[in-house]
Amino acid sequence: MLEIKNISFTYIENPVIKNVSFEIAKGQNIAVIGESGCGKSTLLKLIYGLYDLDEGEITYNNKRILGPKQNLIPGEDYIKYLAQDFDLMPYISVEENVGKFLSNIYKDKKKARVQELLEMVEMTEFAKGKAKYLSGGQQQRVALARVLALEPEIILLDEPFSQIDSFRKNALRRNLFSYLKQKGITCIIATHDSTDALSFSDETIVVRNGNVIAKGNSKALYENPINKYVASLFGEVNELKLSQLIELDGDDEALLLYPHQLKVVDNGRMQVIVKQCYFKGSHYLIKAAFERRAIFFEHDSELELNLEVTLMLA
Repeated sequence: MLEIKNISFTYIENPVIKNVSFEIAKGQNIAVIGESGCGKSTLLKLIYGLYDLDEGEITYNNKRILGPKQNLIPGEDYIKYLAQDFDLMPYISVEENVGKFLSNIYKDKKKARVQELLEMVEMTEFAKGKAKYLSGGQQQRVALARVLALEPEIILLDEPFSQIDSFRKNALRRNLFSYLKQKGITCIIATHDSTDALSFSDETIVVRNGNVIAKGNSKALYENPINKYVASLFGEVNELKLSQLIELDGDDEALLLYPHQLKVVDNGRMQVIVKQCYFKGSHYLIKAAFERRAIFFEHDSELELNLEVTLMLA
């Protein structure tokens, strides 16, 4: 069990993490989401032991994780951290980078382990090439393989797919998170991509201005966001009143609705003006004007600009 207990951290004079507490069970995959600068990366660095806490403590299986004031070399052997700068050695080969921390005593075992990891990140054809000749996305995949080499108990990933092209990213995510589950490795991933949270994470932690404002099952957070900020991290969201969509006899209600939760009808209550259409493959995302603000909804075909349509709940 990883326990974060009332931790706070200040960078120079700016509080970055403020009285944060949560627990993570062994083998869970946790996504940390939030706007840029909210403290996601700092939180991972604190868990790894790169910074000293102002207050609180972080423990794993009841043993404290210490910062640089108490650890000569920051970090713990059972934790691996993948930063956004990758930290590869440019003048050695890809396979040497991946096997950098593996023992040379059993060379066949080391070779097999490196091969296994390169296959997982789909980099076997570049095994003999120097890291400096790789693209940013290729370097990111090699760095990911390297942090897995010693099979840590906890892995901390800071935007691990940010430079990887979409068609390869999807396969890599499936391979990686399946591997972590199979091995029982606890994973915390700081990400801007809602797919990391919704498709692969057991729970999601939402950070805003250094505070954890929500934590729970990823699907439940998506379906029942506590506020517009949380909902907006999963995509476009509309903030409406129920009375704007249906006729009410009783009390009104505030709604947070994703584009797929609104549809065009012939005689709806809510009238909007189509302003832009974005093709999304299986559907169009429509941006419309309603009472001098933008409303987003989905439609199966492109709509004429400046067309007036009416909407209701899908």
